[in-house]
Amino acid sequence: MKTLNQWLAGACIAMAGAAAQAQITGAGATFPAPVYAKWAEAYKASTGATLNYQAIGSGGGIKQISAKTVDFGASDDPMSADELNKAGLLQFPAVIGGVVPVVNLQDLKPGEMKLSGAVLADIFRGQITTWNDPAIAQLNPGVKLPATAITLVYRSDSSGTTYVFTDYLAQVSPAFKTKPGAGKTVNWVSGVGGRGNAGVAANVTKIAGAIGYVEYAYAKQNKMTHTGLINRDGKTVQPDDLTFAAAADRADWDAAPGFGVNLNNQSGAGTWPITAASFILMHRSASDPKRAADALKFFKWALTSGQKLATDLDYVPLPAAVVKKVEAAWSGIKDASGKAVLN
Repeated sequence: MKTLNQWLAGACIAMAGAAAQAQITGAGATFPAPVYAKWAEAYKASTGATLNYQAIGSGGGIKQISAKTVDFGASDDPMSADELNKAGLLQFPAVIGGVVPVVNLQDLKPGEMKLSGAVLADIFRGQITTWNDPAIAQLNPGVKLPATAITLVYRSDSSGTTYVFTDYLAQVSPAFKTKPGAGKTVNWVSGVGGRGNAGVAANVTKIAGAIGYVEYAYAKQNKMTHTGLINRDGKTVQPDDLTFAAAADRADWDAAPGFGVNLNNQSGAGTWPITAASFILMHRSASDPKRAADALKFFKWALTSGQKLATDLDYVPLPAAVVKKVEAAWSGIKDASGKAVLN
């Protein structure tokens, strides 16, 4: 017969094993998927816990968390206070990144071509249809521009990346705001759709003369040609962690419930104009407190120990002051007794 000490030792080992094998599920935005994959790999090596994240688009993530089929949802289009309250959800940012226009033009180097917001909007509303259009040529003296037809490549799924991109274009172009407008899905005038950032990247790579929009990590990983952009201050900027951080540094993170600030078209000479945070959604009343706590432990690790992995992929970590506010907000996720699931 086992002694009490032997039984307790065995129970502790079993509990430790169960904790190490925690399984966290999430679904949603493809924008942060590259960094979530890196975080998941490193977190498993550190703790034994696994993260299964389905990059199905922001709209899909909101549906999944609303249906309680995952531990967290992810969206690049922050929900409003009314939407959060109605769904009983808590929202917080996890990482910051940039959306970049990418093109398939022979012999063009990354960043060699620059576009203004107004010209980019006219391209995506079908008013500029060839690459040697005078509006593009005027911005790019000395750059060889072919007479190739422009093919638009866009997200075919409900996408936070599409929301970020179209929100920027709607801010800088009244005509674009009218049609097609801003949203996770819009009625594009023409072009080819692709699922996820990966689908857009694949189609741009295959189609000569194509232009699309992807999160910067996808552009780097696929060695795509991005364009420079002329920002709100009239300065030509290139996408990288510094220009994304410049946009994030100017944000008032207390301005909207659930940290739902808009980082697009920020002022400042060094800001990338299409910048966004990606957000996590969790139920305030946890139906499975342990799984909710496991998810929050993962994000606590990600927002501290995982920061270098984010910068390695040219994402921008949250400012330290924002991390503290996010961690304080987690006390709003509670079990049936009203106790915070994460101490």
